[in-house]
Amino acid sequence: MVNVYAMKKLTGIALCAVVLLIGGCRGEVSQKECILPGDCQLQTGDIVFRKGCGVTSHAVVMAEGNGDYSHVGIVVDSAGHAMIVHAVPDEPDFDGDVDRVKMDAPEKFFSAVNALTGEVRRYKNPEVARRVAAKAVEIYKRHTLFDHDYDESDTTKLFCTELVTFAFDRVGCPLKDVPRSTLNLLGMHLHCALPSDLLESKDFKSVRRF
Repeated sequence: MVNVYAMKKLTGIALCAVVLLIGGCRGEVSQKECILPGDCQLQTGDIVFRKGCGVTSHAVVMAEGNGDYSHVGIVVDSAGHAMIVHAVPDEPDFDGDVDRVKMDAPEKFFSAVNALTGEVRRYKNPEVARRVAAKAVEIYKRHTLFDHDYDESDTTKLFCTELVTFAFDRVGCPLKDVPRSTLNLLGMHLHCALPSDLLESKDFKSVRRF
C-alpha cells in the first residue's frame, strides 16, 4: 500500500538498509508461477490477501508490526471467470500506465512475482458479497486512480483496503470491527485501515491460507 514514491523520502542510508533487508527474499521467479492452490475455488465477493516481496510490501508489513499481509483485493465475476479487482501502486501493465484500480486474473494477483503467502476470506452473506463484487467492477470501470495520500475521507481515489471498505459501505453493509492504524511511516502520517486490520472483522471466515 505505501508506494515507492513515498520511499524516496527516506535518506540514502535508510533506503539501502531496506533494500538489503529484502534482497534475499526470493530469487528469479516466473510470472507464470502462482502460489494459489489449484483446488482453491474462489467465489464472487471473496476477499483475497497477499504478502508481497517488494519494497512496498515490506514497508506495509513492518509498519503493521510484522503484519500478516500487505495487499488485498475483491474477487469478481467477469464473463464467467473469477478475476480480482484491487487498487495497487507500482504494477504498470504498459509504459506510461498510471497507478489505479485494476482487474487481474488470480494467477497474476497471486503470481510468485507478487506474492509470498496468501489467504481467502468469505463474507457471511453470499448475496451481499455478490453486490460488493458488482460495486468493485463498477469502481474499476470508472478508471479510479490509486490514492497515494491514503485519505479515507476522499473516495475519488482509493487504496487497497479503502476499496474494500468503500464497496461494502456503498451496498449498505459497512464492515464491523475494522480498526484504523495510526502510523508515521516514511515521512507520512497515516490513519487508515491496513490489510491486517481487515482480519479483525467478524463478518468474514477464513477459507484457505497458503
